[in-house]
Amino acid sequence: MKKDYFSILAILFISIILGTTFFTMMPQFTSDDEGMLTDFSTKRALNIVTEISKQPHYVGSENHEVVANYLQKELSNLGLETSLQEGYTLSDWGNLVKSKNILARINGSNSSKALVLLTHYDSAPHSYSKGASDAGSGVATILESVRAFIHNKTPHKNDIIILFTDAEELGLNGASLFVTKHSWAKEVGVVLNFEARGSSGPSYMLMETNKGNEGLVKEFAAAKATFPVSNSLMYSIYKMLPNDTDLTVFREQGNIQGYNFAFIDDHYNYHTAQDDINHLNKNTLAHQGSYLMPLLKYFSNADLNATQSTADYVYFTIPYTFVNYPFSWVLPLAIIALLFFAGLIFVGIAKRLLSVPEIIKGFIPLLISLIASGCVTFFGWKILLIAYPQYNDLLNGFTYNGHSYIATFVLLTIAICFAVYNRFSIKKLTLNHYVAPLFFWILLNIALAVSLKGAGFLIIPVYFGLLILAVFVITQRSNKVLNLILSIPALLLIAPFIQMFPIGLGLKVLFGSALLTVLTFVLLLPTFGAFAKKGIWALLFLLLSIGFFAKAHVDSGYELGKAKSNSLLYIYNADSNKANWATYDTNLDSWTKSYLGENPNSATDLNTIPLFSKYNSGFTYSVDATKVEIAKPTIEFLEDQIIGNQRNLKIRITPNRKVNRYDIFANERMLIYNFKANGVTSLGQESALYKRRGKKLLSYYVLENAPLEMEFSIDSKTILDMEMLESSFDLITNPLFKMKKRENWMMPTPFVLTDAVVIREKIKVSPVIIIPSIEATVNKIPVLKRKTPIAIDSLKVD
Repeated sequence: MKKDYFSILAILFISIILGTTFFTMMPQFTSDDEGMLTDFSTKRALNIVTEISKQPHYVGSENHEVVANYLQKELSNLGLETSLQEGYTLSDWGNLVKSKNILARINGSNSSKALVLLTHYDSAPHSYSKGASDAGSGVATILESVRAFIHNKTPHKNDIIILFTDAEELGLNGASLFVTKHSWAKEVGVVLNFEARGSSGPSYMLMETNKGNEGLVKEFAAAKATFPVSNSLMYSIYKMLPNDTDLTVFREQGNIQGYNFAFIDDHYNYHTAQDDINHLNKNTLAHQGSYLMPLLKYFSNADLNATQSTADYVYFTIPYTFVNYPFSWVLPLAIIALLFFAGLIFVGIAKRLLSVPEIIKGFIPLLISLIASGCVTFFGWKILLIAYPQYNDLLNGFTYNGHSYIATFVLLTIAICFAVYNRFSIKKLTLNHYVAPLFFWILLNIALAVSLKGAGFLIIPVYFGLLILAVFVITQRSNKVLNLILSIPALLLIAPFIQMFPIGLGLKVLFGSALLTVLTFVLLLPTFGAFAKKGIWALLFLLLSIGFFAKAHVDSGYELGKAKSNSLLYIYNADSNKANWATYDTNLDSWTKSYLGENPNSATDLNTIPLFSKYNSGFTYSVDATKVEIAKPTIEFLEDQIIGNQRNLKIRITPNRKVNRYDIFANERMLIYNFKANGVTSLGQESALYKRRGKKLLSYYVLENAPLEMEFSIDSKTILDMEMLESSFDLITNPLFKMKKRENWMMPTPFVLTDAVVIREKIKVSPVIIIPSIEATVNKIPVLKRKTPIAIDSLKVD
């Protein structure tokens, strides 16, 4: 039997191209030595991360101040004069906090605009995150790059502002404070922001601009970063989504543009207790440095006004290369491809190389492969969630064995494609059946040219596919080696998305990876169609898929470093004088069951106060708990007076224990006007009516037990209907609760209020009985001070 050597060589070639693509996205061989002082040192940067991430340092924690002092010292050691900016901000998310930004400035020789190096230094609250990746890595990248920059005495004309913002994790409050209140904000030209949404993988560049990206694209290309990883499809999608980085504040509130740099792999460590130095990939940190070093050198001397533009550019990266061209080319390129395609079909049919019936038959395996792979993956993942309920514990949707599942379903999809084309495709008719995929891809690109121009670069692999068809039509032969070489653009430009999408968006989009795998396979059909034994290859890829599935099963449990998240709160209702244990978990474990029991009640009643959660998590179970004596806050009505048809209120809530957060809710029918909290109004507030989302009025993160003061007005006929939650993040350490320690394969659930002692209470005026004869006296009482006498029946007791 004739051996199919070509198929083996083709698979090896494709594997090498794919391996090279992923291998060259970021540095791979990072030295453990400190290296020369003139260069960025990953080792020195890691030492900084280690210092920052020794303990959780969320706003209000003791270690938050320790980290702030450390950063000021490090900047001083670089010979820089530091300054602090402190103040309250109320974000449009309804988050109130007093932020403390840390700043330093390096003066340039002739600056018209300043370059800002930006990241935040606070860690995520609630979940004991140590903030090594998010955003200790950003702090270390900036400090180490600035150190090398100063050591090299690099001449530069632009001022360089180093800005470590505070309270990013709470609502971008530190960035808001800088952009709206600091005089330097008006001098900013470009911002370089370093972030993290995982703990490993390549760092992706994303642009933030209110107008066009042309200037940003050209300037980034001119800076010549060594390992650029980005594309305009990500840019276009990012612009359509609600963004949440500090740089977004600069764009929205200051019309200041710039670049985000963030890594997203190992997303399951994001905002968890596993965001520590042991989980931060040092090559990823090196990648951040490989961006900042050349960008700092370039933008410190560039014309920062050159980034302003109204036009948009398509851009993408291939190993060591950044390619770009105007959006205006996208539709013409798609139309030219369609005309070129039509011409080839006409000539091919005229030469009797292509047959209309066979071309039509080519749609059959294409559609079967797409439908079969999409359905198998979509429903397969649904079944896996039932078979492995623990996968629902990780709210971000990417499991610890997620990479194994990506490999499982991608390999299974390839097996399906080989099997389908083995059944429906004949070797001599491969190029006839190649017409259908090319036609599909051209139509897809025309649609993208109209609705998502940032994806315009996907036409490039199609042109190489058209070259394959053109060679066949002209020479009347199909050159297997040439076809293999011309398949490289599809592998370079499309294949990375197969892994990127489920990493960034969760395994729920695995079916998208399957569909993209099919579309990549059919673009390579001239190569795969030449395989003599497609059935054998289908079986081989099926076996490989089963192997990765087995690996995923073995890795489906929890262990130290790959922990199960769980949550627990103690909630005391001061109005009913009852207490509850509550959780967000759907799958209770031994630790939560020790408090909630085997058959806890549904927590429906607790969800009447919708606490913010990134993934809209609500309480699942609750049980009655023994009441513990906890000092309730003092609620004072400093002002309560009616002027015309408006009731003006000023309420102060003062904690009588160490607390971290207040959540204030109000009936949605209460229209609230002229709202202020601790003296500040909501950012972006354009009218007297306070804009809020549902019942939530605000979340106040407390520093040094400072009270909350709210001033606002409501219609005089509206009944005051407000409620508060007072939370302290000390359930585990509070001496009033003798809590069991979590096992080492458990960790607090991120993105929700957990491990907290909570007091729930209505905000209401104390009942007062007014006697007509002493009405004047009542009006002199400060708590009920009014500018005009009131009738007895006008005083409502809420």
